[in-house]
Amino acid sequence: MSDIQERVAAELAEPLASLGLDIEAVEITPAGKRRVLRVAVDKDGGVTLDDVADATRLVNTVLDDSDVMGERPYTLEVTSRGVDRPLTLPRHWRRNAGRLVKVVTAEGETVVGRITGSDDDSATVEVAGTPRRVGYAEVKRALVQIEFNPEKDD
Repeated sequence: MSDIQERVAAELAEPLASLGLDIEAVEITPAGKRRVLRVAVDKDGGVTLDDVADATRLVNTVLDDSDVMGERPYTLEVTSRGVDRPLTLPRHWRRNAGRLVKVVTAEGETVVGRITGSDDDSATVEVAGTPRRVGYAEVKRALVQIEFNPEKDD
């Protein structure tokens, strides 16, 4: 993250936490004479449209009262984390319990299974009916897989 992205994240972390939201990403990209500031948020149980609206109002207020973005104009976009973002923190694994995940280990092995549990150091992924512990330190990349017909609990 660039210095300005880190400063924006630091400025927004506590106010967004008051709404029960975590900052997942801060991106600033040029768009002609303006910039686009994207702030991705998440929380346990998922983010609703109301959460995004509340977060947008709060972020606008915080940034209007701060000089962190400087004088150059920008467009603000607040969004949810999205399924295309990799699982990189223990909370990502916890929030995706029950979902199908594809894990590529540091050794290059690919594991596809359903997240059945997690803690601060590892997740349990059920692969073909067999639980497998995957330490976060072993994970090169992990992505939730989109399922059109997910398994249903009986």
